[in-house]
Amino acid sequence: MHPAALAPAPAVFSSASVRPRRGAAPAIISSASGRSRRGARGAVRCEVASSSAPSAAGPQAAKWAQRTVVLPPQCRGCHLITPKIVNEIRDDLADFKCGMAHLFLQHTSASLTINENYDSDVQADTETFLSRIVPEGPSAPWRHTMEGPDDMPAHIKSSMFGCSLTIPITNGRLNMGTWQGALPTQMGVRYSHMFLILPLLHGANAALKDPVQKWRTLSGPPLVIARGGYSGLFPDSSQSAYQIALVNSLPEAVLFCDLQLSSDNVGFCKTGLALDNSTLIAEVFPKNAKTYKVNGDDLHGWFSVDFTSNQLMDNVTLCLGGKLRKSNVKFVLRFLDEKLIEPSTKQTYGAILKDLKSVKTFASGILVPKNYIWPVNKDQYLQPATTLVKDAHALGLEVYAFKFANDFISSYNYSYDPSAEYLQFIDNSDFSVDGVLKDFPSTASAAIACLAHTKDNPLPPPRNDTRPPIITHNGASGIFPGASDLAYRQAVEDGTDIIDCSVQMSKDAVPFCMDSPDLTKGTTAATMFTTKVANVNEIQNGSGIFSFDLSWSEIQTLKPDLVGPFNQEGLKRNPAAKNSGKLMALADFLAFSKRSNVSGILVDIRNAPYLATRGISIVDAVSSALVNASYDKDTRQQVLIASDDSAVLVAFSKFPGFKRVLQIGHMISDASKQSVEEVAKFADAVSISRGSVVEVQGSFLVRFTDVIDKMHSANLSLYVGVLRDEFMNLAFDFCANPMAEIVLYSSLMAEGIATEFPATAAEYFRSPCSDFSKNLTYTAMPPRPGSLLNVTDPHALPPAQGPAPVLEPADVVDPPLPPVTVGGHGAALSSNDSSTKSGATTAGASSGLCLLVAGLAALLAVSSR
Repeated sequence: MHPAALAPAPAVFSSASVRPRRGAAPAIISSASGRSRRGARGAVRCEVASSSAPSAAGPQAAKWAQRTVVLPPQCRGCHLITPKIVNEIRDDLADFKCGMAHLFLQHTSASLTINENYDSDVQADTETFLSRIVPEGPSAPWRHTMEGPDDMPAHIKSSMFGCSLTIPITNGRLNMGTWQGALPTQMGVRYSHMFLILPLLHGANAALKDPVQKWRTLSGPPLVIARGGYSGLFPDSSQSAYQIALVNSLPEAVLFCDLQLSSDNVGFCKTGLALDNSTLIAEVFPKNAKTYKVNGDDLHGWFSVDFTSNQLMDNVTLCLGGKLRKSNVKFVLRFLDEKLIEPSTKQTYGAILKDLKSVKTFASGILVPKNYIWPVNKDQYLQPATTLVKDAHALGLEVYAFKFANDFISSYNYSYDPSAEYLQFIDNSDFSVDGVLKDFPSTASAAIACLAHTKDNPLPPPRNDTRPPIITHNGASGIFPGASDLAYRQAVEDGTDIIDCSVQMSKDAVPFCMDSPDLTKGTTAATMFTTKVANVNEIQNGSGIFSFDLSWSEIQTLKPDLVGPFNQEGLKRNPAAKNSGKLMALADFLAFSKRSNVSGILVDIRNAPYLATRGISIVDAVSSALVNASYDKDTRQQVLIASDDSAVLVAFSKFPGFKRVLQIGHMISDASKQSVEEVAKFADAVSISRGSVVEVQGSFLVRFTDVIDKMHSANLSLYVGVLRDEFMNLAFDFCANPMAEIVLYSSLMAEGIATEFPATAAEYFRSPCSDFSKNLTYTAMPPRPGSLLNVTDPHALPPAQGPAPVLEPADVVDPPLPPVTVGGHGAALSSNDSSTKSGATTAGASSGLCLLVAGLAALLAVSSR
């Protein structure tokens, strides 16, 4: 879903200047100014009024008609909307011989205007004019930048053109001038054209891929069926849930109503028989619980048949009304668990499933739990698919699947990416289901409209204006143990651009890749070197087993350990690969990188001052390894040197071809001008946490900070991370969909995103929806901070926290590195031993941006990193 749509829709601007010239019919142009990489959805309210002249029969009363037309989100530019508007109000227009039509657009970063449509260059020139007359970017004078640098320009352009139009009606049609449109014929009436100019902030709509695209369904693209509306984020079957589902799903989306009946036979929608699962009825009627036999089993709870419709009114918000048109009705048999008994036939659902030919006599389709199609074993891994879909399709039965949820542990094969699960059902080489029942319908919509049939698409090269580079964090550490050879190989296969190595040092000064110097975090050291437990306050609070207390040969005996940040909450990562792979020396990481097709490497250096007291120079060790691998001369791959210590970055100024990145591990709410100026003296880029880009309150996005703009104003590149796919790592605004977070940060013009699941990012950037310049029917748009928070009951929110600190010069400027203490606590770097400079040989590679790791323990808390 696009949480931006939760806020009142911005109004669309309207601008037109009329001058007599060659005849092109006037076009209603809707112009919207806003972010060049976002879109927006507007609602046009149309009032049609008529006052006829008095007749012999006496004066005729004024007649009115009003209708709201929802325009789908569009990318920035001029868009023809006449057919949409006219089609929606055609029946109303037909009743008016003489009158006025008033159009009002409920949007603050778009506008309406009438202009020529004879030459399409008029649309492009209008957009050029808007962009030039109202600048955006770091040099623009605007103060209102909380929603991004292009937000205020959008509002100004909106005010320039306006949000309403008044058009005369003559004989049941809009009466516009000859040159005000391209005049296509519709039902014998020729109409001028309305356009939408959208440099917008939110959602974008576009065409659902090429119509010739082949789907392995019985009838075109799979349907998105919204279970109880957008019930993953709003109360099930509530009016708001249904409205949000319609706004944020494909146009063909279907609303699912699980019909219940009250004791006085009033129907309403509510998923599940027991009302206490999703209403407050147990609190209102605490003594009215009952037990019924349902599908052969006892079910205890509060049931609709025990209450009148009046009693339920405060607990059930949507009642049924209207009539069904027979031509649009499909009868679908819903299957439950195979062992449950279907009450009318007294057979188990499993038995009925074996006789699909009989089902075809009364139904056009079946709705089945997803495990009927792709079974999962006891370890939560996929088994081979059944033949159910192909068997049903052979009989002409459509197949719909349910039990999908973004915020529920599914198979480990999907690595917490709900889009990957949908693609398994709709875009495999053997079959496709005809639809999916989902409580997060926007995720399914994006899988169908954006991601299906794109896995073979080439990954576009990274560009600052279209897509940021994908930077891994300890390789594909969401799939394999971090910094292992398998994690690096997986990262390269997944399409990462830059792979990282967070360098640690052994006792004998061998540099190797590992996220932390404490080897109990990410290896099996705790079971093998218990006598090496120590406290090093300069490194961390608490004890650990540290790399600089073990030789490289001892470290090589360890196995990597895959431990995710939410293991205690039950969100494990790929248990089958828990101790797979092996650790890599820096030299082998560099050799692997050279052989791969990545565009760059990131080497993260920490704890240099302390290591110097142990007789180890991590700066010299890394420099020697890079020189030995010819990275000081080879420009084919970019080298990023990252550190939280300014002195380390200063030490690498001797390599002018390397890009130096300051790691800001703690969350900040702003950056003072002096601190940014200091950073620019020794760094080329800054890496910050997610919470430093978007302020978060109680798992809700609140607002954008100014940190990105301020860093860009000093010509500093900016990297954001670390992104993780687990739904507990995501703010509610992302709808438990990690791809939504990627969309947000890529839309903010960050120069790189660091992630532990590079496949998810590559999946998005391979899709046409990652290019906001394309005019698609549906696309994935970033959420708007604050929009979901504004519709949330304040009493349901946790207490507001104080703002994060502002970055100051003292936070970024460190003292010079101390000299290496020869004969200190550890072994000194030997200039005669090449292994201490370049490391031992193992296989593997790494990818990602190493940031400080702070585990989350609170349920549904959002990482501030």
